[in-house]
Formats: sequence, structure tokens, C-alpha cells
Amino acid sequence: QGTILPAPNFNPIMDAQLLGGALQGISCEKDVLIDILTQRCNSQRLMIAEAYRDMYGRDLITDLKENLSHHFKEVMVGLMYPPASYDAHELWHALKGVDIEEKCLIDILASRSNMEIFQMKEAYLMQYNADLQQDIDSETSGHLRDTLMNLAQGTRMEGYADPSTAAQDAMILWEACQQKTGEHKNMLQMILCNRSPQQLWMVFQEFQNISGQDIVDAINECYDGYFQELLVAIVLCIRDKPSYFAYRLYNAIHDFGFHNKTVIRILIARSEIDLMNIRQRYKERYGKSLFHDIKHFVSGHYESALLAICAGDTEDY
Repeated sequence: QGTILPAPNFNPIMDAQLLGGALQGISCEKDVLIDILTQRCNSQRLMIAEAYRDMYGRDLITDLKENLSHHFKEVMVGLMYPPASYDAHELWHALKGVDIEEKCLIDILASRSNMEIFQMKEAYLMQYNADLQQDIDSETSGHLRDTLMNLAQGTRMEGYADPSTAAQDAMILWEACQQKTGEHKNMLQMILCNRSPQQLWMVFQEFQNISGQDIVDAINECYDGYFQELLVAIVLCIRDKPSYFAYRLYNAIHDFGFHNKTVIRILIARSEIDLMNIRQRYKERYGKSLFHDIKHFVSGHYESALLAICAGDTEDY
């Protein structure tokens, strides 16, 4: 359900040649970069980078960084990372930047599978010679840190569901929302971070039966700050990941005067997974298409690149 699919009749050597011409001319031909890099899947882009190195003896990412600027550069460079490396890159900058970007940590760690988390930790170690869990431990604090650390272990059960313990778990979650002690918060995050998605579906249903309240509403009432945002993100990602990302994109576009980093990160990271579904949920929920809203807020080659990744239909204009 991605918007970027493998290009048919793909020829990495020809693409590398076109990119070389676009980057090495007197003025950089940005349209050529957009036409190629947003219309090839990630594995194809990596093959182009290899052909480019063979042909010019230069690194394509380095050349993109040297020739481009601002947000357009972030998009083009971001497309060149394999998914796990891109996640690692975003997490590193979220943890080591001037200010810690908690929302980035939440978006990535609440939504990735065990395998994706394992691969991103490997990439993080390779790229930065650092341990992701140690960096989370040293850069964040409190229950937010504990929950992020738990998610970063990538030990969520998979495919297993036990109806007999669902009511028990729901009861623990309900007590955690009433009592709010440190111990209860620990129990809350242990259940949300370690039970399988199938199990949690049943737990959320039982929670509604016990409390007469949706679990998201209960969490919002009982907790605050980034800990609350992370718990809600976990629940929403278990229920419907595309809806979660549609909600995050809408916030990034409308609540923060277009938060570029968030929009770029979500579009690139989900482009080959579920960006079609995200677009659909966005339109259903907010009335306007994602394509329309991006078009309304940005311009130039940056706009063209985002819209090419978003891949709109005629009615989206």
C-alpha cells in the first residue's frame, strides 16, 4: 500500500548517468533529481548509488548534500537511506540535537515491528558507533524513558493471543489509570510494550467493558506530557497505523505551521509501506486531501518532491 513502487524497465546505469549530468552541470537540474529519486523504490535507489560510484568515483549522497539546500536537500538525501538507516539517522538527530525531539522518538518506536527495531538498532550502531538503548537511557528520563527503552528492546510478542488473560490485563490497565503510582505506570507500559497486537485488541475491548471508557480517553484523562503521548501512540498504532500517521501529518501541517521534519520523515518512511492508506485516512478524517494540504503550505522544488512521494490523484488538486 505504498505510493512508491519498483520502476518497470529499470536501468541503474542510465539513471546514474542522468543524475551525474543533473548534479555536475553549471546549475543543478532539480527536476531530473525529483523525476528519478521519487519514482524508484529504495532498493533501486541503492543500485543507482552504486552505479553512480562506479561511474564517477563519487558518493551520491555527498553530491546531493553539496548541491542542494534546505528542506529539498533533506527529502532527496532521506530517500537515499535504506529504511533502517533512515530510522537510525532520525533517532540519532532526535536524541543528539540541540533539543531532544520526543515526538520523533515516539513516532518511530511506537510504530515499528520487532524486526524493524532490530534492524534500526544494528544500523544505529554501524552509523554512529553507539548503542540506541544507552542513548535513550542517557538522553531521556522518567516513565517516558522506561517506555521507550522497553519498546527499543523489540521484544513484543507476535501472533499470540490469550482471551483468558485479556480481562486481567484490562483490569491492571484500568487500575493504572486510577492509581497512577510509579508501580502502576510500570505495569501499564509493560502490557502496552510487550503484549502482541492481537492480544492488545482484546485487552482494549475488555477495558471498554470494565470501565465504560475508551482506553485512549482514559490515558488522556489520567496522564500528561510525552509519557501520555507515547502511550496513546502505542494504542493508536496497534489499532490502525495509517490513521495514526494521518493524525500526525495533520498535526504537523496545521498545528505547528508546517513542521517540515515530521512531514518529510513520515512521507519517506511510509512511502513503500502504507502511504496510500495514510492518504485515504487523511481525506476521510479531515475532508481535504494530504496532497491538497501540502500544496497549500509549501512551494518550489520542495513542494514538487513531497507531492511526487505523496502521489496524488486528479481529484486531490
